[in-house]
Amino acid sequence: MSNSADSPDEAAGPASRPRGRRPVRLLTGAVFALAGLIFFTSFNTAKGTNIRTDASLLKLSDLIQERSHKNGQLDEANGTLREDVDALAERDNGSSEAEEAKLKALEKDAGTKKLKGEAVSVTLADAPPNATAKIPGYPEPQPNDLVIHQQDLQAVVNALWKGGAKGIKVMDQRLISTSAVRCVGNTLILQGRVYSPPYKVTAVGDPEDLRRALTASPEIQNYMLYVNAYGLGWKVDEHRAVTLPGYSGTVDLHYAKPVE
Repeated sequence: MSNSADSPDEAAGPASRPRGRRPVRLLTGAVFALAGLIFFTSFNTAKGTNIRTDASLLKLSDLIQERSHKNGQLDEANGTLREDVDALAERDNGSSEAEEAKLKALEKDAGTKKLKGEAVSVTLADAPPNATAKIPGYPEPQPNDLVIHQQDLQAVVNALWKGGAKGIKVMDQRLISTSAVRCVGNTLILQGRVYSPPYKVTAVGDPEDLRRALTASPEIQNYMLYVNAYGLGWKVDEHRAVTLPGYSGTVDLHYAKPVE
């Protein structure tokens, strides 16, 4: 007669052992294998360099500056090609003198041709990082109070247009009807190129009218409060003769209709 009922440990045999040990061993082995793969990949990527701090690795800011420089070169090449096309078109296009005059006027208004004349330039700059309130009663500045913002540049550009500017350039680029002055953080992005402060805006037109428009702008009046209180940069200069470059970039229009 079997005594299995009286001796459960012996009767159970191997079948009574915990079933979880084998999967745990397999999982542990898989973790070590994955860790080894990660270490190998890290070593192969680093190639003996410090992948956290090595200065030779391309930073995002370096990539942006490189792309901005490349865009500038492409703009110059595009401008040269456009001049060549215009020269070829003028050889024998069968246009009348009236049509040629109308075309030149449109090109001037579009900003694709150089523009020379009297001008006013406005330079905006960040305040010193350790600036304090210069006027009694003003609170101590926050970081955003010490840097140039998109609305500051837009206020200058809009005021100059309102003052009768015949043409405007920001930094070294001519503005046209599709130009957008945008800032991301503490940098200006204009037509595919990146700039850092100080920012210079130059407008060809009557200097007195341009100055008067700058003074009358409510947005610039508000900016001047920060200039006086915290030391934001503001400089206005007059020039007897300035030549603005013609716009040499591409024009991407989604919706447009002819001016009548």
